[in-house]
Amino acid sequence: MKFLIGKKIEMTQIWQGENVMPVTKVQAGPCFVTQIKNKANDGYEAVQLGFGSKKEKNTKKPQLGHLKQVKAKGVQDNFQFLREFVVGADNKTALEIGDKIDVSAFAVGEEVAATGVSKGRGFQGVVKRHGFQGGRKSHGNKDQLRMPGSTGATGAGHVFKGTRKPGRMGGETVTTKNLEIIEIDEKNNILFIKGGIAGARNGLVLIAAKGDLKAVKPATAAVETAEIKTESAAE
Repeated sequence: MKFLIGKKIEMTQIWQGENVMPVTKVQAGPCFVTQIKNKANDGYEAVQLGFGSKKEKNTKKPQLGHLKQVKAKGVQDNFQFLREFVVGADNKTALEIGDKIDVSAFAVGEEVAATGVSKGRGFQGVVKRHGFQGGRKSHGNKDQLRMPGSTGATGAGHVFKGTRKPGRMGGETVTTKNLEIIEIDEKNNILFIKGGIAGARNGLVLIAAKGDLKAVKPATAAVETAEIKTESAAE
């Protein structure tokens, strides 16, 4: 399994011959390995990555202490985001703290799973939130055009749990699978991914795919392959 943290920039389009392709532009990495969790110490296997940067004065002391090993490798320790990817109990990884991961780990044509937080829409009615048809727009039907209608039951005498009703819409974690990488800008660490990804501009995006992960060691700057086998790209 290979994975990367990115930031959604915008949606745009790319021409391929006479066909136009809708793509999402994602600033993907560079990310650095900040922690490796194992079954013995943490109860599960996972890799934590750091992405982005912020002023050191805005980084809390517990986080600075958590990232001491990363700083010892000559890597920044004031990351804006820390996220982990579960790799499974049976998977083995050759990653080490301080390793760098960027878009070179991915290739054009690969299928990835992208996870983002959808835009918050506030409190919405059932027509917008669930796609209800609403009431009939006929003569005499007043103030009922966007009403949900009856929600109760005759026998039970109460509204069942899970009934679709008005409420807060959006702001949920959404994973979109089987998205194809159309183009890669390695110089600027940008991925052009076909289709839409949940979230607003500058929203955090987690990208995962099947395959071997390439990481750059901080000391030797040599590219090594960390083999992590998985059945799902979104684990």
